[in-house]
Amino acid sequence: MLDASAPFRLTELTDCGGCAAKLGADLLADALSGLGADMAADPDPALIAGLTPPDDAAVYRVSDDLAIIGTLDFFPPLVDDPRTFGEIAAANALSDVFAMGGRVLFALSIAAFPEELPRDALAAIFEGASSKVREAGGTLAGGHTIRDPEPKYGLAVVGTAHPDRLLRKGGARPGDTLLLTKRLGTGLIVSGQRQGKAASEDLSGAIDQMRTLNRAASEVLVARGVQAATDVTGFGLLGHGLEMARASSTRFVFEAAGLPALPGALGLAAAGVETGGAAHNRRYVLPALTVAAGISPKLVTLAHDPQTSGGLLAAVPAGDLDDTIRALNGAGVQAWRVGRVEDGTGEVNVS
Repeated sequence: MLDASAPFRLTELTDCGGCAAKLGADLLADALSGLGADMAADPDPALIAGLTPPDDAAVYRVSDDLAIIGTLDFFPPLVDDPRTFGEIAAANALSDVFAMGGRVLFALSIAAFPEELPRDALAAIFEGASSKVREAGGTLAGGHTIRDPEPKYGLAVVGTAHPDRLLRKGGARPGDTLLLTKRLGTGLIVSGQRQGKAASEDLSGAIDQMRTLNRAASEVLVARGVQAATDVTGFGLLGHGLEMARASSTRFVFEAAGLPALPGALGLAAAGVETGGAAHNRRYVLPALTVAAGISPKLVTLAHDPQTSGGLLAAVPAGDLDDTIRALNGAGVQAWRVGRVEDGTGEVNVS
């Protein structure tokens, strides 16, 4: 029950928020393994992307030049301001369409709120989400809301793409360079803020990044003919990198010194701050992970950190690397070289 006489704070109604609340990749992979096997035994040829192998969104071919993209994502609040929560939750959900190289058509709200939640706060969450859907080129067209003592919000998003111009997890090739379009550390900073250890200006910087759409980065990658990408969210850089390495039967080598960190994130990692989701990420990646001697533990923590509305991780052919970086920069997107793709069988290294 909310206390109407006390200052209203969304984060006090949750144990954890953002993509750090995702079920661990290790548990999820086990739970879905049987379903994926069933689908593989009786495949639908029009289903381009689904669970076998998993990708960032489902993609269904309607015609030779049109595919429909469908995805959904929701989570508990990670900030106290309702409008900002709506913006971040929407940007995060919309990202899966951009990670597939698509454009957004419309979205539907997925909401769970306590009945005592102030009406103005509820309206602000919806308004924040609607503003991001419009920025993405789509419309917030409806949704569904239930009662829940722990607030949660997100979107189901429908988009389109050309079937032959999708970004896929399985498109990486040896010799490609790995680019990342947002800094790492949102989980560390949000967790640090809950513990009273994160500076307010560092949290503000993380919030600005989390509500930034991946639309411009996606459009550049598709225009440049890049084939391999994913968005870095709850499973962290190493977890999502491992998904790409497995899907493409390669090895992803991440260069620790080149990992871009949000201001304050490495200091929090050095102080022992870590989210609960990071522990799941470590277990998921461990069997396929090699860390070179001498790598700072805080950089390994950063690479495991669950991201909310993180950037796109793309594998770009060497011959097109400089032009792709220039095109990203020209679209207002910063890109960091974070590693390379090598021959392998589905593993990740940190060197």
